[in-house]
Amino acid sequence: MFRRTHGFRRIAGTVATLAAVTLTANACAGQDSAGAGGNSSEITIGAWMPLTGAVAAYGVPQKAGADAYFKMLNAKGGINGRKVRWIVKDNAFDPQQTVQIARQLVGQDKVAAIVNANGTAQAEAAFPFVLQQSKVPIVNEGGGSESWYDPPRPGLFGTQTLYEDQAAAVAAWAAKDGAKKILVVHSDPAAFVNVAKQVEPVAKKVNPAVEVDRLTVKFQTTDYTPVISKVKAKKPQAVILILTSPEAAAFVKEAKLQGLSLPTYAYAPVAAESTISLAKDAAEGLKAVQLVKAPSDPDPAVKEFRTAMAKYEPDETAGFLALWGWSNAKVFAEIAKTIKGPVTSDAIDKAYQKATKVDPGVSPVMSFSPSNHLGTRSVQRVVVKNGVWTSEGDFYTPPKRD
Repeated sequence: MFRRTHGFRRIAGTVATLAAVTLTANACAGQDSAGAGGNSSEITIGAWMPLTGAVAAYGVPQKAGADAYFKMLNAKGGINGRKVRWIVKDNAFDPQQTVQIARQLVGQDKVAAIVNANGTAQAEAAFPFVLQQSKVPIVNEGGGSESWYDPPRPGLFGTQTLYEDQAAAVAAWAAKDGAKKILVVHSDPAAFVNVAKQVEPVAKKVNPAVEVDRLTVKFQTTDYTPVISKVKAKKPQAVILILTSPEAAAFVKEAKLQGLSLPTYAYAPVAAESTISLAKDAAEGLKAVQLVKAPSDPDPAVKEFRTAMAKYEPDETAGFLALWGWSNAKVFAEIAKTIKGPVTSDAIDKAYQKATKVDPGVSPVMSFSPSNHLGTRSVQRVVVKNGVWTSEGDFYTPPKRD
């Protein structure tokens, strides 16, 4: 679901592979994708995910959560009597591999849509073939950017609150909590910098007297001793972290060692089980926003998720990433249920454009339209309490960014 990993491996194709891709492209060019997607007893959809490599920790649980949902759904009869066949292929988080996989899914597997895939750069590499040439929709992709939805791209529909809006949400949270001097600690790649820049204007909307400063940290820094020293020198009243989960864990651990105790907020990539396992008791009290409710939440919809994971995916942790995969699968299913007749690429596209108030229970209510292809801007506040991420309040929509 997340695009925060920034190192992509380039894998050179062999002459044979390139020839195969060319043949596949030629075969696909003449297919009618609007008629693909299965038959009267089955709906065929597909996805690319990092199931191996450095980012498999994201892809594997996301796949497990969606698998659990689709298995539960099929056991209950599927979608209007049709079973869901969800074909997932490992792209190792590589854009070039993703393009090859896209050709296989569309040309050979005849999928009606790409559903609940993972990766921003990976999806963008496949856009020309999937969206433009084949007219196959890509829905509920993990990742994304504002350029995907403004203006809306034909066939592309998202369920993930943008990282920029996540930053806006924690900015408003910190300002409403009374912090008048906020320090944003962020990694140095441009994507992190852009997200960090969203904090100041929103914090000042809440309270014009708020001062916001930023501290840049080299990406994948492991020694946070000098970083915490710099934070202490700036004397903020609150800190916002735009870092990866391991870096955020290193930050809060070092802060505790140096006796720095400040309200600390973070965006969704930090709200992960790995942050607690790495930081241990230093993570206590850490505040963040997430795309879904905490997996420990007593809400019946979350309980259903935990029960299905225990039954269908017992080897995988029922955590945030699995719940995110579950939510995306459920959103697709709820929208697909509204389709009368064959579930084709064209039918899915039209169904999403008309889908309003789709409530997956575990994530915000989603609404789409022909002019709005991003289902939500809302997030869930979560806080580490007694070593567990805990939901706080209900889903929250941050102030609009200028």
